[in-house]
Amino acid sequence: MSFEFVIDGPPVSQQARRRARLREWISKVANEAKSHWPEDKLPVADPVMVKITYFYEDTPVDVDNIIKPILDALKGMVFKDDSQVTDLLCRKRSLRDTIFEIPSDTSLNLLIRENEFLLIVVQDAPDQEVFNG
Repeated sequence: MSFEFVIDGPPVSQQARRRARLREWISKVANEAKSHWPEDKLPVADPVMVKITYFYEDTPVDVDNIIKPILDALKGMVFKDDSQVTDLLCRKRSLRDTIFEIPSDTSLNLLIRENEFLLIVVQDAPDQEVFNG
């Protein structure tokens, strides 16, 4: 299983003082994911890996603060519970300075974007019995 989508940013930090802004962000992520998730598909029940890449323009938000709202938005739709997330990769990249070496279909469409965005990928988790350090 592999599911990916793009959402316009910037992301809202879990530490946001205005809680209404955080709730709006979670809703925005959930709605964007829902627009790409097959209507008849149930949430995944197996372990998953989540990759979040934040492409920023000027001053990026700390990546450790953007994870929880995104996972909360996907919970119950893409995966049953965020306890299924066994592997997580969260990174930030400059929108102006990033080079896509092997672009996917989705990242090819990203090359024409001029504003901040996030690429979110949920896929099957790697083998949980093998540590590949």
